[in-house]
Amino acid sequence: MGVADLADYPWDAVAPYAERARRHPDGIVDLSIGSPVDPTPQVIAEALADATDAHAYPQTAGTPALREAIAEWYHRRRGVPGLSAANVLPTVGSKELVALLPLLLGLGPGDAVVHPRAAYPTYEVGARLVGAEPVASDDPSSWPANARLIWINSPGNPDGRVLSTDELADAVARAREIGAVLASDECYAELGWDAPWDQQPVPSVLDPAVVGDDLTGVLSVYSLSKQSNLAGYRAAFLAGDPAIVERLLTGRKHLGLMPPAPVQRAMTVALGDDEHVAVQRERYARRRAVLKPAIEAAGFTIDRSEGGLYLWATEGRDAWESLDRLADLGILVGPGHFYGTHFPQHVRFSLTATDERIAAASERLRA
Repeated sequence: MGVADLADYPWDAVAPYAERARRHPDGIVDLSIGSPVDPTPQVIAEALADATDAHAYPQTAGTPALREAIAEWYHRRRGVPGLSAANVLPTVGSKELVALLPLLLGLGPGDAVVHPRAAYPTYEVGARLVGAEPVASDDPSSWPANARLIWINSPGNPDGRVLSTDELADAVARAREIGAVLASDECYAELGWDAPWDQQPVPSVLDPAVVGDDLTGVLSVYSLSKQSNLAGYRAAFLAGDPAIVERLLTGRKHLGLMPPAPVQRAMTVALGDDEHVAVQRERYARRRAVLKPAIEAAGFTIDRSEGGLYLWATEGRDAWESLDRLADLGILVGPGHFYGTHFPQHVRFSLTATDERIAAASERLRA
């Protein structure tokens, strides 16, 4: 299978609901896509501007300063000590990495790529791109023996599920048993909401409590789009098994997958500044506190959603019917159909709207 054989982009199906929602007298409240709406922090924007003399090709591996900043960030924020430049690698956003990882790992027909049951659709796209079989499963004991890549996602998109260290350790053990690479998508890790994640960090798959001192076969994937409002910068990275990192680096050199030099400088500064992350986390906490009870008052049940950027909800009817009802209120959400076949009655509410728009959505839902 190639790119030409991929299905139509699913979000195109939402366009009629968006058009109807825009006709609301007070305008649309778009809670469908998790694209940040808040400003890029000034300290990061200034770092980007100061690095605009980028006459030379950037380093695919990242500058020494960036790789050091990634390793130090994992120690400081994720509880993962001892990483070096050999363990880390910047990427051009995280979506291209998710889509291309099966290709870069050499997967093909006869191989399986496992992903969560409620899943970011690009996991499946990456599998189909190389002719591998996508398998939706949250149970390590059911992961097939021909799996060569296993994606886990914590906090999850769309369902906000947070995996404990014990659950992560079970995933690592099973992946090693069958000889698969385990890739943990952790880009919402700064956004833990419900107990115990309101009081303790969301664990990384690289945490010593999960892997001990052995990173073999394990990768952590992270993005600065959410915590630093850098979606437009395409700023992400991975860390883990140095042998896999080296293999990915070689492939990415051949493909020209290198973050622009100004972005690498901005990433370095962003990773060293925790203050702006705390400010952004508080914004999302405030919006969640307004939106969550209003969704429940409107007759929805919220499932999981203990972390991350979304509220995963159902009113016990097909998701397209819920989209229809919400569009009449001028509210646009994402249908569960986009995240696999297992949750056709769920919709995803994003917290990425301004305080004013979140308040407007709350008023309409309560009415």
